[in-house]
Amino acid sequence: MSFRVVRSSKFRHVYGQSLKREQCYDNIRVSKSSWDSTFCAVNPKFLAIIVESAGGGAFIVLPHNKVGRIAADHPLVGGHKGPVLDIAWCPHNDNVIASGSEDCVVKVWQIPDGGLSRTLTEPVVDLVFHQRRVGLVLWHPSALNVLLTAGSDNQVVIWNVGTGEILVHIDSHPDIVYSACFNWDGSKLVTTCKDKKIRIYDPRSAELESEAMCHEGSKATRAIFLRHGLIFTTGFNRSSERQYSLRAPDALNEPIVMVELDTSNGVMFPLYDADTNLIYLCGKGDSVIRYFEVTPEPPFVHYINTFQTPDPQRGIGLMPKRGCDVTTCEIAKFYRLNNNGLCQVISMTVPRKSDLFQEDLYPDTLAEDAAITAEEWIAGKDADPLTFSLKGGYVSSSGNNSLSVSKKANILNKASASRGGGGGGLASGNHSSANNNESNDGGAPAAIFSEKDHRNILDEIRKLKAIIVKQENRIRALEAKVNAAAGDETDARNSNKNGSGQAAAATSAAAAAAESSHASESANDHAAPASTAGNAHEED
Repeated sequence: MSFRVVRSSKFRHVYGQSLKREQCYDNIRVSKSSWDSTFCAVNPKFLAIIVESAGGGAFIVLPHNKVGRIAADHPLVGGHKGPVLDIAWCPHNDNVIASGSEDCVVKVWQIPDGGLSRTLTEPVVDLVFHQRRVGLVLWHPSALNVLLTAGSDNQVVIWNVGTGEILVHIDSHPDIVYSACFNWDGSKLVTTCKDKKIRIYDPRSAELESEAMCHEGSKATRAIFLRHGLIFTTGFNRSSERQYSLRAPDALNEPIVMVELDTSNGVMFPLYDADTNLIYLCGKGDSVIRYFEVTPEPPFVHYINTFQTPDPQRGIGLMPKRGCDVTTCEIAKFYRLNNNGLCQVISMTVPRKSDLFQEDLYPDTLAEDAAITAEEWIAGKDADPLTFSLKGGYVSSSGNNSLSVSKKANILNKASASRGGGGGGLASGNHSSANNNESNDGGAPAAIFSEKDHRNILDEIRKLKAIIVKQENRIRALEAKVNAAAGDETDARNSNKNGSGQAAAATSAAAAAAESSHASESANDHAAPASTAGNAHEED
């Protein structure tokens, strides 16, 4: 007699429940861009959604307590000149968000507590490098202010946002990069590309460690690192059937699991919960959310259940575990964008009878603090992300933190700083960040230059002085020419005036002479009849 044993799992009865409409966000003009992005990013403080905007790109940022119908004139974050394609909240500061756009620029924004009271157009920093649209932004999981961007120019760039400089440039992709993901400690990077291949890089040296065929279909693929090192991918086969796979980094060509799901056309976004090892598959245009559990025993990826909704989804965002309600055994919270302008809030819950804190459901989760700095990471240091317990609740600590950007000074500023004997500030290259409240009390060491450097600087100054003197002489000569031309023109005008005056005098004299002659003739005419009359009287 044979019977089937039901697999034991504490997540076997996870169920999803949608909040009422008045507890959701309505009247949102979700972006109509065809780019394969989730269009939504969420953290314990804010909800950010890419929206339609005239005259450029924008996204809306809402505090979680601002539910209901959103006003049409609600303030936006609108500094981009082209449509926004992707947004991502910083995992180490809930007030900082990065955005990539079709205008080829990546912008990092600081959102004030309480949300926006007016449209925000000035970012904290602009990251300018890409030559074509930027469709992917991704933060490092454990290093502070490290941001990855990828564009349609096939370039992947890793930035230090605190200084605005490029740390690593990866240019070995032959086509558009669809997705990228760091592993748990940020020491490896996995990417998927339009050439159907999956690649693993060393993100510090940009060295390609391995590559393999990902999915045979031509549509977009996605890949994520799981907490214990495996790689989970989604894509299409040659028949355009959607499928997922599980792979080991050292054997990318041999998937551990490859399963076909359905024949839908929408790209599947894998959303991963590292605490519970649950993967949620959300397809663009789908009306369902499938969730799976990854375990060490075969078949490794176990289907749990499907959450069904009546409307297709345009985008989706997953709340970090810090923002879940532990009192109701909530293990995940989704923000699902519909085509009708509704952002639907979906809560995933494990039913438990006890009201006590469930330690098996809530292991230590990702903390808000960074484990290492950007300088330490690029120098070769690895560190797992910091974790903390949700027992007793979570209180955000990023209220007083703000992102500060310290641009690196040029050599002339460093030279003047060293001659003045002062250290610190931008001139001496002292980089500080308010996110981790670090400071260098002693300032940066003064820059040391050789005699050759000093001679080169003096030569440049002499050349500049010579150019200035030459330009001054040229300007004086031009001014002299202009003055001479102006004097000739003045003389000509004066001569014209004199000639016209003499002509006028002659004309007036002629007119006076004519009048006098006319008067004399009139007098003669009057005198003639009188004399004639006198003569006649004498004759009588």
